[in-house]
Amino acid sequence: MASTSHRGRIDRALDALQQIADPLSRVDAARSSREQFEAVEAAAVREARAAGVTWKEIGALYGLSKQGAQQRFRPVAASSEPAEAQRAQHVSVASPQDA
Repeated sequence: MASTSHRGRIDRALDALQQIADPLSRVDAARSSREQFEAVEAAAVREARAAGVTWKEIGALYGLSKQGAQQRFRPVAASSEPAEAQRAQHVSVASPQDA
């Protein structure tokens, strides 16, 4: 678990983000921070798994089941299904009026 000093630094960073006067700049900073935190989170999960932490333990931190944690954090396998589904959507079907 994160120590109190780590949480304090994160809280101060969040406070600084909330103090950005320009709303669009604040949105951009929040977006960028979220992306960075998601990358750190994914790396931390990979490291935890490599260290022997179970999916059940990770899920418990998020209020998820083992399967929920796996679905959230396992990388999506490359598949040809999306491309095939996309091609299927572009196939035109002749209507009876076209005959």
